[in-house]
Amino acid sequence: MSLQLYSEKFNRLNMNRQRGRVSPHKVCMLLAVMDLIAHKTVRDNRIFFDDELKKGFSLYFNIHRTENDRDNPHLPFFHLKSERFWHHHPKPGHAADYQRLTTVSGPGELNKHIAYAFLDEPLFQLFQNQVAREYLKASLLENLNDDLQRALLNLGNAWDWLECEAIVADYFVMMELELKGKSYNKTHFRKVLLPKLNNRTDGAIEFKHQNISAILIELGYPYIAGYKPAFNYQQQLKEVVLMRLAAGRQDFEKNIDAFVEEELPPVGNVVWEDVLDSAPKKSLLPTEPETRAFTPRYYNFAEREVGNRRLGEQGEEFVFNYEKNRLSHANRDDLAKEITWTSREKGDGAGYDIHSFNPENEEDLFIEVKTSTGGKYQPFYISENEVAFSKINSPQYSLYRVFNYKKSPKLFILPGDIRLNVHLTAYNYKAIF
Repeated sequence: MSLQLYSEKFNRLNMNRQRGRVSPHKVCMLLAVMDLIAHKTVRDNRIFFDDELKKGFSLYFNIHRTENDRDNPHLPFFHLKSERFWHHHPKPGHAADYQRLTTVSGPGELNKHIAYAFLDEPLFQLFQNQVAREYLKASLLENLNDDLQRALLNLGNAWDWLECEAIVADYFVMMELELKGKSYNKTHFRKVLLPKLNNRTDGAIEFKHQNISAILIELGYPYIAGYKPAFNYQQQLKEVVLMRLAAGRQDFEKNIDAFVEEELPPVGNVVWEDVLDSAPKKSLLPTEPETRAFTPRYYNFAEREVGNRRLGEQGEEFVFNYEKNRLSHANRDDLAKEITWTSREKGDGAGYDIHSFNPENEEDLFIEVKTSTGGKYQPFYISENEVAFSKINSPQYSLYRVFNYKKSPKLFILPGDIRLNVHLTAYNYKAIF
């Protein structure tokens, strides 16, 4: 559900009409809710019929009322359910009685049957954005024409909300095709997208797609490998992505689950000389906000891949064969015969997976393998034990990151102490007594 579709719904509210005039109650209730969300009084998608809400309603009601209107906030709180984007959570033990209600006689009856109201999740996301709120307020207060509403979204050269919606929808369609293993043409998608944008260049569109990749990585999802993540993104773009996920998260995650769980194809004839890729550069992370926002994390693609033991085993086998080829290519078949797949032969816990060699000085090389079906910049998990081993054995240690495993496997190498190559973020703590 998009901003424009909710705008149309707001323009067509099922209003109480008497003697040629429209009751302002529903409009005032929605305006009050928007303000509570804007001021962070309402932080999650639960709207209680409390003094703050009633106070906000009365503020708007006194502006828009006529002499025959009565300040009865319980009525719009109840009857907004007919709009299909406003829902009620009945109080325990009162669900059956609530279903029989056609109206409420007063606040007491409302409080007896209803615990709180909640919005469509995409609409709740929209209400958290200032530009989207102003756009929807205009829809509530009067039927503005499209040009005037578009002016409310005008951010100068920055992408407006409707542009962000268009490119996020474009990205998600391509992402779905990629997860299902279907081919698509990026140029064709860009041509279809261009008329929906405000004279954007191909470079600007490419960069915006890269921004969406970065946002998906932050939210724990895979990304389109062809769009290298760019993390200096417009905050509004992230809000649009969150709204898109709120509207279709279950279907999106089902596609990802199917992608993770499907049988891995056999690796064909590999040209080993083409497998090695350059490692990503460690860059500055965005500044952490002073106040942590406790928003639900929708998915964890990296964790799901860790649980795919077959993927881990095949990635290790891929690196095992890569090392054999590397040493043979260096005319050290003697060392190639000595390579040990440690995790398979001795089990996990050694701090590395494969014991190989440096062909020039015959020194040991301890290799930890991390494998992903995702792109080069997909995050991965590494244990405290593995980090400690990389630190102690840094001159002889390397992490081999295998990526894009299902399509065309490649790898890059992070040599030495892993802490010098990546940002390590604490994910879990062990709690003991």
